[in-house]
Amino acid sequence: MSRIGKKPIEIPAKVTVEIGKNNTVTVKGPKGELTRTFSPDMTIEMKDGQLVVTRPTDLRHHRALHGLTRALLANMVTGVSQGYVKELEMVGVGYRAVMKGNALDLSLGFSHPVVIEPPEGITFEVEKGGRAFRVMGIDKELVGETAAKIRRLRPPEPYKGKGIRYRGETVRTKAGKAGKR
Repeated sequence: MSRIGKKPIEIPAKVTVEIGKNNTVTVKGPKGELTRTFSPDMTIEMKDGQLVVTRPTDLRHHRALHGLTRALLANMVTGVSQGYVKELEMVGVGYRAVMKGNALDLSLGFSHPVVIEPPEGITFEVEKGGRAFRVMGIDKELVGETAAKIRRLRPPEPYKGKGIRYRGETVRTKAGKAGKR
């Protein structure tokens, strides 16, 4: 049996879960509302204030869907109750971030500033000094994807470590050319 799949999901006090037909689950909480349709093979039930996911057989396909469905449901519950945050920081001379309305304006050493409009459900927050910023939202997948797209604009390079990186990420640097003796 799947260790992840058989774990019940605790529902916090301010969160409501509605299970509709075709396995469409709507989760509402203080931060917002998320809806997702899951595989019709999986059975999603509310029991004693907990969500329980069960699978019909032990086929490989069903075992894979079991853990996935449970993890996605848990992420939805956490998202509407607490939200998700990805923190990024910039290393490099002249690299900075500024908010322009709800858009993020990045100076990354290009000849032009890079303006990023947030997708629906995502907000940006720039720290004082403009060297670090946060990507926040209730959908874990969308927060991670948005942060990854921003990081892709100027990934850390291996010689000086300049670029955009996740907070706490370690960048392995290479030794440069050996000087003449």
